[in-house]
Amino acid sequence: MRTTITLDERLVAQLKRRAAEQGTSVSKLVEQAVRLFVRTPRTPAAPQAFELVTFGKGGGFSRHNIDKTSALLEADDLERFASGR
Repeated sequence: MRTTITLDERLVAQLKRRAAEQGTSVSKLVEQAVRLFVRTPRTPAAPQAFELVTFGKGGGFSRHNIDKTSALLEADDLERFASGR
């Protein structure tokens, strides 16, 4: 299959030098590189430890209905600004 790719000029120059050294074409080098990339198995990222930090003695996490964004914003405004009266 024929396709078009865009590469950095310096990379193309390196590819051309390598192809000349090996007596092959740039296309063959790109094909070999892609085959190697596809064939190499991906190593999964190591799972990171997660610790949920909580305070208090259990119970509900919030007295607010978190499904209602406007209610959360209103409660936050009241908490911040109503005490300054």
